[in-house]
Formats: sequence, C-alpha cells, structure tokens
Amino acid sequence: MDNNIKFRTELKYRCSEKQLSVIKSRLDNLLKYDPHTSEEGVYTIRSMYFDSYNNRCYYENENGVDPREKFRIRIYNASDSRISLECKHKERNFEYKESCILTKQQFDGIMKGGSLSDIENSQPLLRKFTYLMKTELFRPAVIVEYERTPYVYKIGNVRITLDRNIRSSKDYNGFFEKNIRTRQILPEGEQLLEVKYDEFLPDFLKDVLELGNLQQTAFSKYYLCRKFSAGGKI
Repeated sequence: MDNNIKFRTELKYRCSEKQLSVIKSRLDNLLKYDPHTSEEGVYTIRSMYFDSYNNRCYYENENGVDPREKFRIRIYNASDSRISLECKHKERNFEYKESCILTKQQFDGIMKGGSLSDIENSQPLLRKFTYLMKTELFRPAVIVEYERTPYVYKIGNVRITLDRNIRSSKDYNGFFEKNIRTRQILPEGEQLLEVKYDEFLPDFLKDVLELGNLQQTAFSKYYLCRKFSAGGKI
C-alpha cells in the first residue's frame, strides 16, 4: 500500500434487526451521532455507481481483485444541496476514499456523457473520472439506497454505521426525486453493520459489538445491488 495514503480498516457484519437494535441501544449511551444527521440520527443515502463498457468494476469485485476501485455520485435525503463524486479504493480489509463536490451543472454534464466545460481547471478526481468516461465509457450501472444511522468517536477516528433497507434501482433520471422505484436486496429483517477506524478500535467498543454469534463478512452493496437487479447476469 502507498505509505502516503491513509487507509482505514473497514469491517462489515450482516445481522438481524434484533441484533442491530441491541447494538443501537448500547451505542446511544456511549457515542454521538454524526452531526449531519437529523434529530432522529438517520439520513437516507443514495449513490449512483458507474462502470466501464466491459463492467470492469463489477468483475473486479466478483473476482476479489486487489487492489480495486469504484466510482459513485452520492447525495443525501434526495437533495441536490450536496453532490459528491467519490472514488472508493479497496485493498484487503483496508479502504480509503477520495471525494470532491460537484455542482448540479457538472452532474448534468456527467449524465450527458462527460461533456464538462473547463475540465482542465477541475479537481483531479473529476478529471480522472471524465477521462474514464471517454476512454472506458464509464456510465451509470446501478443506484444503491438505504437508511443510515451513523455514530462517531474521535479517538481512533471510529465510525459505526447501522444500514437498513438496502435496495437497488435503475431509475437514473429520478436521482433527485424523493421516491424512486427500488427493489430490496436482502431478506426481510436482515440489515448491515459497518465499523471503520484508523489505527485501532477502542476496547469498550469491541465489547459493545460483541453479540456472540455476530460474524464478520465480505459485503458489497454495489455488487449485490448490481447482481440482484440483473438477475445474477451482467
């Protein structure tokens, strides 16, 4: 790994709603919500993922290619007030994320095939992405949406998120609409717990997450949403 890049550990656990509720009750007494959430501590995440003409990102994920990267545009609560272009890099259990803010005009240009003006003066990530749109024909591949309850802890830069109702969509034209057509990808009542941190996870949080039969798993919302929406075939 590049020593100049700060990778974070990322752990994922598929769990039942009951298990997630137990963890939430414990965390409520110990940690604070991410300050960007609502008073209830929840926001809706909607991400549009992109892939090449030969589905490079999908097959790299399926085959466990290491390292690999994925590109997405992310919004919160279906609002265009903050539009982020992100590239998520994955290497073993470690990850880091590059991001830059897009204007609505830039988003519209991307949806038209990457026809952006003044691209040479844009941020490096946007220049890289538009290059991939031209050379590998990167285009929208799937939308992933879910409700997230995020907790943060400063020491260790810990972020624990409870993700519910993970679903997929191909309704690209409705990206900023409040409600879009979606399909659930997990069995009813099954949710996702994610734990991210820098150098270490404090012991008291390890105890909070101890539920006996909770086991770490490989889980990619992007991959499962694409596979599910395509009926297992891309």
